[in-house]
Amino acid sequence: QGKSCRLSAALLGEDSEISQEQLYELLKYAALGKCHNAAQPSWCRIYHQSHLAGVVVVVLHEMSQLYFYRFYLQFKHLRKVFRHRFTLAPSANFPVSLYGEGTNLKPQNTPQGLTSTSSECIPKSSDLQCDPIIRRYGEKKQGLTSYTLTLEEQKKNDYPIEGSPGCKGYISTECDQQRTDSSPLFGLDCEMCQTAKGNEVTRVSLVDARGQCLLNELVKPERAVVNYRTRFSGVTKKMLLPVKTRLSDIQTRLKKMLPHDAVLVGHSLNSDLQALEMIHPSVIDTSLLFARSEGRRFKLKFLAKAVLGKEIQCEQKLGHDPTEDARAALELAQFFIEQGPTKVAELNLEMLLTAEKLAEVSQNKAVLEPRGCGFQEQLNEPPRLSKPCFLDCLKVTGQKPLLLGRQELDSSGLCQSNLSTSNKQILQRALEDVPLSKFSIIQFSLGPEYIASHLHAGLYEKVRSKLTDMLTIYAGPFEENFCVKSVKKEFGRCGPIQSLTVVTETFQPYVCIQYQVLEAAQLAVESLNGAEVAGSRIQVQRPVTAAMLDCNVLIKELELDVENEGVIYVAGLKKSLTETDLQEEFSQLKDLETLFLPKDLQSGKHRNCCFLKFQKSQSAMDALEAINGWTMKGSELRSRNALASGHLWRWIWQMNHSNGKQGKHIFYEKMEQLSDSEQDLRKQVKKLDHHIKKLYRSLQNNTLCVVLFPGVNSTHGSQSGLGLMGIKDDEGRSAC
Repeated sequence: QGKSCRLSAALLGEDSEISQEQLYELLKYAALGKCHNAAQPSWCRIYHQSHLAGVVVVVLHEMSQLYFYRFYLQFKHLRKVFRHRFTLAPSANFPVSLYGEGTNLKPQNTPQGLTSTSSECIPKSSDLQCDPIIRRYGEKKQGLTSYTLTLEEQKKNDYPIEGSPGCKGYISTECDQQRTDSSPLFGLDCEMCQTAKGNEVTRVSLVDARGQCLLNELVKPERAVVNYRTRFSGVTKKMLLPVKTRLSDIQTRLKKMLPHDAVLVGHSLNSDLQALEMIHPSVIDTSLLFARSEGRRFKLKFLAKAVLGKEIQCEQKLGHDPTEDARAALELAQFFIEQGPTKVAELNLEMLLTAEKLAEVSQNKAVLEPRGCGFQEQLNEPPRLSKPCFLDCLKVTGQKPLLLGRQELDSSGLCQSNLSTSNKQILQRALEDVPLSKFSIIQFSLGPEYIASHLHAGLYEKVRSKLTDMLTIYAGPFEENFCVKSVKKEFGRCGPIQSLTVVTETFQPYVCIQYQVLEAAQLAVESLNGAEVAGSRIQVQRPVTAAMLDCNVLIKELELDVENEGVIYVAGLKKSLTETDLQEEFSQLKDLETLFLPKDLQSGKHRNCCFLKFQKSQSAMDALEAINGWTMKGSELRSRNALASGHLWRWIWQMNHSNGKQGKHIFYEKMEQLSDSEQDLRKQVKKLDHHIKKLYRSLQNNTLCVVLFPGVNSTHGSQSGLGLMGIKDDEGRSAC
């Protein structure tokens, strides 16, 4: 009680595009915690999930990232409240993908009535009594000591035992203290190679109960290696050449690291302990914990996917990651202990497995391990599981999600579905019903007249054109035979240049420079206007167009954007500097949290600028003062507040490389009146922002709120979506 939920997401960078599956992963964990296969999302983290008051998803129907930046000033509430943003892969039918993934979908080649999802997979109460897990452990939750292997079970499953004939010379961990249900859990996994001696350890990983890696070490085998088993171990001859650590070193370190009442967790842990030549009295073996009838065992990869919703041992990786495997085994044991045997039995893993095997029968993929498999080369990876609908899981737990919108969104009966005729009516229903629901999806729409494809195309061109103008500056006048190279060098100190063109239509020459980042253009205007460059006192300004009349207002609002809080831009870096060099140079700056070094998306080379994110805004301001005028490796640095958030990078780059005008600009353009439709659209967007503001203010503290512009994916073209998220705190802002 009294704990505040917190959300963290490392989204500063060019590649912060989130897939539908990753978003699903976040919402599932937020709604269910560790129940029903839910696990912490891979791309962000929710702290104190059990204290979440609820989850509210606001979907802005058929709107893309384009709408947010075209009407950035109108979305006053959204840009000031939500500090976490991400580009979202577009979806053709977003609400369906959000609430219905896996619902009522039968795998191919699956017999009628057999599905791999939702409540149809949950066995009846009478069936549970026959489940081998229930027969072994009973129905009630128990402490961890109930799941540790007895001495007899260890002997039966080839665990190293003190005094056994085959364990001569083995080292004891000396963890001989009495175990209790609060004893600490540690995940252990090893990778082995084949030598003349048999299986020898080449890599060892140990993680603590929070999943933090305590040990991840390469080990030099005692004998000559016959087979490195690189395909499975990921270890190569080259990797082991400089290694000096021996098995005896690892044994000593493990003895020191493990407390006297430690419980080791692993998948077929007997093989790991045998290879380590170590004896440990208290173990939980997840291959036996989840074992089905007749002693058959599931592979770790299958269990991680089916129970935790995690992909491990991915095909694109070379070999297994022992830290990842140790963490997966640990989390499986924690899931079993926290949820109890009944919840595990209700997962009906056997049925999921059967459906998968039938669907993949043509590929002959094996997913079960034979009893007493020991160390085994797994030639076939288990097939990918289709995801259960987490809203269905919510219903099973007695919670019925709320779904509000203008059109029929849910035909599955999983939600309390209410249709409304206007956004105002939707808002009114939401204010009444959202507090009564743990999970709500509220869909607002601007109406078909505002999201027509021709209007969308027009908006895209206006945003692209305005961004190009904001990235562009004009500088001059210069002398007739001025040195273009020295001008480019001076302006290049403000940031990466996209193009430089000499303007000769004027009485004296000017240059038109288009930058790759907004901060560089602004820095050029601020630092070089009135300066002497190439022997001339010059003026620096942006193009004058109707769309650019509010440029200064927009720049100011971008600076104040909550996502740019504590982030500064630094230019003038030498391209030879690496991220490690910069980390070292900037290490003296107080409260530095993240350093982001952008890359050119075509060449992959670093640009001559970077971004620094600080834990406190004051520290960022202090760093600005300190950095301006710094000389690093003979290059003078320039710095200012950040303007463009991380997820904008790829979008701006795409805008720069799309068809249309770029590089050359008309200095004065004919003033154009906005069309009636766009003027009206601005009013509608402003109303929409106000509706979201009212809804957000009505939410309880510790409510996760996610606002989604789902993007457009149709025959007319594709536009990325945008997500904004945060957990409401006491001050009505989203907690970071």
